[in-house]
Amino acid sequence: MAVGESVDAGTAAEEARRVVAANTYMTLATADADGRPWATPVWFAARDCADFVWVSRPGARHSANIAGRSAVGIVVFDSTVAVGGAAAVYVEAEAEEIGPDDRAAALAVYNGRTQEQGIRSWSERDVSGAAQFRIYRARASRVYVLDEHDGRVEVGG
Repeated sequence: MAVGESVDAGTAAEEARRVVAANTYMTLATADADGRPWATPVWFAARDCADFVWVSRPGARHSANIAGRSAVGIVVFDSTVAVGGAAAVYVEAEAEEIGPDDRAAALAVYNGRTQEQGIRSWSERDVSGAAQFRIYRARASRVYVLDEHDGRVEVGG
């Protein structure tokens, strides 16, 4: 469901939070050093609509792209709704592999979502050292929802 054309930023933010909370996959768009785009679905957790957290292998194409170019785009949407009934959140962000100082906080966000979904929790040992996975974060700089005419409405606090 799109928001009204004259919707205020607070209502847009509520809609963005609703969409993010209702979905477990986001489409992560990255580009390599030459600008070649790549989009991939990743299972994610979010802290409001400010930080999006996921676990990936560092050798995955999107992870390698982030290592070389941190700017990413994110879309969260429900693809099961009828045409015209979809709501989506669009995010401009900077992404990174999370270092040791921020790992515990990121894992708390991620594990909050895994517990909601009945999935196992992850430990620091699972995403560091010799482990095959790492934890990543995208920090949103701009967040949008669409109005009923497919116009962007920027999300406010």
